Amino acid sequence: MKYTVSLSYNSLPDSDLVTFTGTIITNMSALAEFKNPPVPLTPSVPPDPNAPTDVQTLQTTFADAIEAAADGGTALTAAKNAARIPLLAALDQLAFFVQGICRYNLSLLLQSGFLAASTNRAQTPLPTPSIVGIDNDSSTELDVHVSPLANAYSYEVQTSIGAGNWTTVATSTQARTITLTGLTTGTTYNVRVRGIGGSTGYSDWSLPVPRIVT
Repeated sequence: MKYTVSLSYNSLPDSDLVTFTGTIITNMSALAEFKNPPVPLTPSVPPDPNAPTDVQTLQTTFADAIEAAADGGTALTAAKNAARIPLLAALDQLAFFVQGICRYNLSLLLQSGFLAASTNRAQTPLPTPSIVGIDNDSSTELDVHVSPLANAYSYEVQTSIGAGNWTTVATSTQARTITLTGLTTGTTYNVRVRGIGGSTGYSDWSLPVPRIVT
């Protein structure tokens, strides 16, 4: 079966697009199959003034423009919208690059952080997943067990500490057990998850569940 990469990220809200881009940078950078992408994922070291603008720089520029436009104003909003365009163009190039490599490999496609275009003509929004349990069988790790969703391509897990910001810490193509690593013993983490896929790209976030790492 041939797979194509979904371009649904083009419709993501601004803040979600920044998060999605971060996932793409992290996932693709970690996989040898995606070396030498058409657009650099991160700045060159040492800096090369002749290199095309990398995705991380485009992401940062867009995130800064979102923050600047938060107080309103036509000019700042226009600048934010203008910064979104080259970021989406770079993501499109990466999407077609991944598609060429993963034409028959759905697992590798999903590991890139991109989604596969649905073959279901009756595609609907994903329901909200539930965390059915969290185990702490190993030091500095949590095993998160999620209710599987039909038509979900993968799952994104975020944690926060206290009233702090939510941070994406794992993505997984299966829901039964998603292992979170590198956690701090004695710390209580709030954990939430959402499915990736469906007609809107993402489900709503699950209710957060607190769990201490022992």
